[in-house]
Amino acid sequence: MSSLGLLLLLLLLAQPLSSSSLPPLDTPEGKATIAGLVLSALERATSFLEKRLPEINLDGVVGFRVLEVQLKGVQEEWARDPPLRLQSLRVGKLVRELELLLHRSVSYLRLSDPRYLREFQPTIQPGFWKLPHVWTHTNTSMVYPTIEIQDSFSEEHSDMCLVQLLGTGTDSSRPCKLSDFCRTLMTKPGCSGYCLSHQLLFFLSARMKGCTKGLFHQSQHYMDLFCANMMDLNHRAEAVGYAYPIRDIFMENIMLCGIGGFSDFYKLRWLEAILSWQKPQEGCFGRPDTEDEELSNVIQHQQHSLRRVKRREKLFADGCSSHNTAMAVAALGGFLYALAQYPPANGEPRP
Repeated sequence: MSSLGLLLLLLLLAQPLSSSSLPPLDTPEGKATIAGLVLSALERATSFLEKRLPEINLDGVVGFRVLEVQLKGVQEEWARDPPLRLQSLRVGKLVRELELLLHRSVSYLRLSDPRYLREFQPTIQPGFWKLPHVWTHTNTSMVYPTIEIQDSFSEEHSDMCLVQLLGTGTDSSRPCKLSDFCRTLMTKPGCSGYCLSHQLLFFLSARMKGCTKGLFHQSQHYMDLFCANMMDLNHRAEAVGYAYPIRDIFMENIMLCGIGGFSDFYKLRWLEAILSWQKPQEGCFGRPDTEDEELSNVIQHQQHSLRRVKRREKLFADGCSSHNTAMAVAALGGFLYALAQYPPANGEPRP
């Protein structure tokens, strides 16, 4: 059997097995302990950003911009919670550091990739990303019965559709534009991996831009559909032990569906896994120092389905990844924001 076939078979057969050893959230002490662990990880990641700022690409900056928004939401919640008031001050300090670094990052991006910056600058501008105020759950009945095995996803086509949506192309068109090609691409059923997450990103960006007419009137339906399938993918990634190449899309799914308001992506055992992937010295996320798992080797040799090389991915000599780190901090920031909303009576983040 080919390595790709073996990977897909394992993903289809495996079931989630792990549980979290983090303290429960139903005590102030447990909540404060988890908050402290996440904040420490985010502080280390912000130090990494500061050291590598001239080299971080725009996709990396997006993750830290999302984190900044999440931290501001956390700070507002914790300021009203006496046991977490000191943590709120810690969050405020981190927010101020991020604001300065993100402001400086634009100058470097203007030198390293000016066209990409012009097209996607709205996604790193203050005010673009907005936090969810209504929470929902994924619906397992919306999971595709079959997925497209052959990955035909094109990052170039996805970028083109996002540029249309943002209204940042050279034709000076208005935002919320949607061509027939992009309508077909962004609603195509059976997608998996990055094809699926970029479909969600498209509708999520439409929400951030305030697009509501035509197809965008159905944005919530498509977000429900895509996040149901992204949840299924994350369960399969967990079941095969979070092998390294899958971690990036796993965290991207949490980041995007979390911003979309799907609270069931914030599982304590997934938080624990992400925290364990951070490089303790560098503060980044990326290639593990030791990789001897047979399954990880299988996945590394396949080039389709769950993984493809991002055109603008930035890999460093020490194994740090700009995209991995960006997805990790935005996922962790989402966990922190959900934690700040916990616990309401029904055990989910409150509206």
